[in-house]
Amino acid sequence: MKTLKLALDWTPNTNHIGFFVAQELGFYEELGLKVVLLNPEDDNYTLTPAKKVEMGVAYMALCPLESIISYQTKQQPFNAVAIATLFQEDLSEIVVLDDSPIQRPKELDGHSYASYKARYEDEIVRQMIVNDGGKGDIELVYPDKLGIWETLLSKKYDATWIFSNWEGVQARGKGIKLRGFRLADYDIPYGYSPVIMASKKKVDYAPSIYRAFVEATKQGFLYAKHQPEEAVAILQPHVAKQDRDIDLLTSQLETIPAYGEDRNWGRIESDRVEQFLNWLKAVGLETTPLSWEHLIYSGIDF
Repeated sequence: MKTLKLALDWTPNTNHIGFFVAQELGFYEELGLKVVLLNPEDDNYTLTPAKKVEMGVAYMALCPLESIISYQTKQQPFNAVAIATLFQEDLSEIVVLDDSPIQRPKELDGHSYASYKARYEDEIVRQMIVNDGGKGDIELVYPDKLGIWETLLSKKYDATWIFSNWEGVQARGKGIKLRGFRLADYDIPYGYSPVIMASKKKVDYAPSIYRAFVEATKQGFLYAKHQPEEAVAILQPHVAKQDRDIDLLTSQLETIPAYGEDRNWGRIESDRVEQFLNWLKAVGLETTPLSWEHLIYSGIDF
């Protein structure tokens, strides 16, 4: 039995449901794997999930594709690759409170944005504003805790980035109305988030282990797609105490369309990655001559 550690990108939520299903229903065990899911709350988010892979603390991590690019292009590169994606479509958006005077991205000029400090995040938000006819003149702040509870509802900041299928559902459940701006509506291509990241060196050394992991994980997510109520019951005990009031079934039903079809769950399309890379280069956010082959491990079948 091979033990693999996967570093989650947030406390357990609907985005992670397939991992917990595969763990609970024995899909990993059937393929000779024991999978340990690392909750970032356990170390108070001291290390990013991707950093845990670089340091050898975890075999894999959840992160945006931008993190893969960042690791490949830093001064001392790390051979990070994406072996699968959780979603075929973007479930995230930039949000403000519904009673905010900000009606569209260009009106974020002169306002504050609470940032996760991801590699391209700040410039992507600025570019969204510019694409909508604004100047991109936004105040960037980096609070210790993110989410609408610590940012928008505290009235300290005007906008932040959320997963609409999680915090958006939480907000609606509490009667909080948000106004969201999706990147695709402002000519910013989808960069796949989150993806499952691994070290190419380790995948090359033991590709069958990673293939088995992806296969069992795919079974978990497809189970969650076709039996959402049963999957939600499996996830429920793992949800953080502060999130227990969320309507998990609604969250899962809103997530399912982003899985794509059964035949292509997890697949990262090279042309979409190239489109995102070309966009980064066109707006001056990346100058390194990368292509999709650098970022995606192509030896995983879906």
